[in-house]
Amino acid sequence: MYIDKNSLIIDNVNMSDYVTQVEYGYNKVWGGDTGRNMAGSMSGTLLGIIVKLKLTFKPTTQAELEALVPILDSAFQSTTYYDPLKKASVTMNTYTGDWSTLNKNTFSNIARANGSFTISVIATDVRE
Repeated sequence: MYIDKNSLIIDNVNMSDYVTQVEYGYNKVWGGDTGRNMAGSMSGTLLGIIVKLKLTFKPTTQAELEALVPILDSAFQSTTYYDPLKKASVTMNTYTGDWSTLNKNTFSNIARANGSFTISVIATDVRE
């Protein structure tokens, strides 16, 4: 959850200056013994929850985008977010999905030439 401006930090960079929206996903990972029997009853082993944060970034300047690219392009990150289960800030190892940005007004002097974009930040392990 986004509690205050320090609620989302990736690789020691506060995302509050860049992000306009965060979608918090808590995805269940089930064991191989999971499924429905012939009667339709569900059973199985819940292995844990994978946290997935879907970040929507504001339109960025060239300098802002250049500051973000090392984080977005790195193989793994350290991400701190507020976890409503723990009722505290939690740091987790993450990786990011693919990302792209639409460059608008390519031949003008408009300061914010890059459009907004979205990227997923996904935990490498189940939530403890």
